[in-house]
Amino acid sequence: MTRRVAVLLTFTALPGCAEDWSPRLAAQYLDSRQKEWFAWPRAKVLGGPCVSCHTGLTYLLVRPALRRALREGQPTPYEKGLLDGLRARVAKRDAQELAKKPASPGLGVEAVFSALFLALEDAGRAALSMEAEQAFDQLWSLQVRDGKAKGSWPWFNYDLDPWETPESAFYGAAIAALAAGSAPAEYRDRPETRERVNTLTEYLQREQQTQPLHNRLTLLWASSKLPGALPEPLRRPLIDEVLRKQQADGGWTAESLGPWTPHPQAPSSTGSNAYATGFLAFVLQEAGVARSHPRLVAAVDWLQSHQDRQFGYWAAESMNKRYETDSMPVRFMQDAATAFATLGLLGTR
Repeated sequence: MTRRVAVLLTFTALPGCAEDWSPRLAAQYLDSRQKEWFAWPRAKVLGGPCVSCHTGLTYLLVRPALRRALREGQPTPYEKGLLDGLRARVAKRDAQELAKKPASPGLGVEAVFSALFLALEDAGRAALSMEAEQAFDQLWSLQVRDGKAKGSWPWFNYDLDPWETPESAFYGAAIAALAAGSAPAEYRDRPETRERVNTLTEYLQREQQTQPLHNRLTLLWASSKLPGALPEPLRRPLIDEVLRKQQADGGWTAESLGPWTPHPQAPSSTGSNAYATGFLAFVLQEAGVARSHPRLVAAVDWLQSHQDRQFGYWAAESMNKRYETDSMPVRFMQDAATAFATLGLLGTR
């Protein structure tokens, strides 16, 4: 027996393993990162830790899917803590008061995330809960009402790819479309909601051609829940563009998700990238590409072979700068890569 075969047999024999990768190890890594996040002073806000694009948003997206795959009975303490924090902050804010003054990027980001995750909490219900209604009231109260950005939300711009750049307001608006599409039909059909959603979709369609592929893919993802965000005739060309950029080994490079602003201090990145490949494998499936599609099979194979066999993560480095070893930010991109790689492997189950 070769060493590789022996390693794979041992690996796949572990509880919670699927073929050549381990959902249980992925869950353990992601949970351990949330433990660090909850203890990190810079993440502390009213009611519980803030929900970041890299570590919080991605965790709340992937952990329910892992819970189902691992047959866990209850949400983790970190899922509960992040959601309780969102609820606590939603309860403290009044939508009418928010609408009276300029919104900060932090409020814009959290309004989008609160609406998304409280809507997902209500999945399968005929109507939104009171908390989710409040979250959407706050979301619409903060929507930009005029100018070039009309229809979007204030968003962070720290020249940090891929979530905090001048173009990232589009990413946030696409996530808001995902939130709106995740709400019950009864809520979406209200005249006042339709008006706000129409303003949002007009912005997305107006601005999409100026966006990096990463943001346009987020729009493709959103259209799986809110079809009007990206009309059907525009989806196939985008999928074809993505497939043309796939590498021979089945992955995608970080550069393929751009164009990005040059960051001379960033770690060098060559070849297929775990974040890009995980994100694309997930979004393509959300967009209706069959798991049996040869290109998706190749992407899944790449992901299965690149999980760290000891700690469960998919390695990825910052696109912007080098961080100190063992600092909290040094693994931010790895957190997102691990979440989307896991979602790409779990698919729609």
